[in-house]
Amino acid sequence: MKSGGRELQIMSEATGTRAFSAFEWMLSLRYLRSRRREGFISFIAAISFLSLMIGVAALIIVMAVMNGFRKELLDKILGLNGHMLIQPIDSALTDWDAVAARVSQVPGVRLAEPVVQGQALASSPFNANGVLVRGVRGADLAKLGSIGNNIKQGTLDGFDRGQGIVIGTRLANQLSLQVGDNLSLVSPRGAATPMGIMPRIKQYRVAAIFEIGMSEYDASIVFMPLAEAQAYFNRAGDVTAIEVFVDNPDRIDSYKKPIADAAQRPIYMIDWRRHNATFFGALQVERNVMFIILNLIVLVAALSILSALTMLVKDKTRNIAILRTMGVSQGAVMRIFLMTGTAIGLIGTMTGFAVGTVFCANIEKLRQFLSWLTSTELFDPSLYFLSRLPAEMDLGETTAVVVLALTLSFLATLYPSWRAARLDPVEALRSE
Repeated sequence: MKSGGRELQIMSEATGTRAFSAFEWMLSLRYLRSRRREGFISFIAAISFLSLMIGVAALIIVMAVMNGFRKELLDKILGLNGHMLIQPIDSALTDWDAVAARVSQVPGVRLAEPVVQGQALASSPFNANGVLVRGVRGADLAKLGSIGNNIKQGTLDGFDRGQGIVIGTRLANQLSLQVGDNLSLVSPRGAATPMGIMPRIKQYRVAAIFEIGMSEYDASIVFMPLAEAQAYFNRAGDVTAIEVFVDNPDRIDSYKKPIADAAQRPIYMIDWRRHNATFFGALQVERNVMFIILNLIVLVAALSILSALTMLVKDKTRNIAILRTMGVSQGAVMRIFLMTGTAIGLIGTMTGFAVGTVFCANIEKLRQFLSWLTSTELFDPSLYFLSRLPAEMDLGETTAVVVLALTLSFLATLYPSWRAARLDPVEALRSE
């Protein structure tokens, strides 16, 4: 009785209260609490909260993983293949040494690397595998951070002086090779004989083993001294192309004219965006589609909030009528239900943000745990190119997800709140 008198006193004072006063907050939070008679409505509100939390968390996690994939693949692909490929026009690139020296002097160019490239069959007494052989200079190979900083066995010292080659860890495992073992390379373009072109077969000692972390490269790339590659592929005094590495790959267009001027000969230039356009275009399309699909979860959660509030307004018809007869304004009633629905959206969104952030920070550990628990390979490097599951949260995207969820949650509360404010107290009490 004492408690009831206190509530009547608060209601009687509500007419003169300001917007979002303690009285409005008290009623909005009270409507969030579960009562026996309102159990079903509270259950719908709980489902709305869980749906919004899961939707926001899933959206943050998936976008972070997609960003991680793009960043890791971009770093590894460009870290090995360069940002621009220079190929000759009209005549062979026999002046490659002078061209590379001039191009390397262009401001912003980190490395101009002459390359001899060809396909071959790598074999050992235990297995065989198709590989891409890349002939490079030892100094250039050491400057490639993706290789020079990831040597797992052996060394690059003296690479140009001997006939040693450098292979990836997955290729070494497939062929059961270690540093010091011999690897046979078979090229279909060998020496010309009276019987026709005979395949060229030659053995090379494994000087070093690298691990980039991208399974396709670790299993199929073989580095060979440039002079040896020229002899092996019958390109004496010639190279296939010159690969150029720049400081800012996103501004690759600004380097084209200075590089063309420095070459001082007819050349054809292919930048990394054109060379990998299909691959990165497919990643971008997949990322956009996933964003749209997962936003549907957030939309469903917002509709659940609308449903829960609509049912709450229907259940509280008599209470709203009493409040209105006590002098509570339409604006106050509307704000009460706005705060009730917005609280569900805010708590669900922030919880989803926290869950998504924690998941992204520990995604590789979780993958390893689930792989151990299920005794299966959940992220096969041979299928997904990378040896670990990456996650890279983008501040702008994460903010957009949170703002979108909060906006949809707020919009879902408008109609039920407006309906509660427009309720006629006389008709509501008559219908009870």
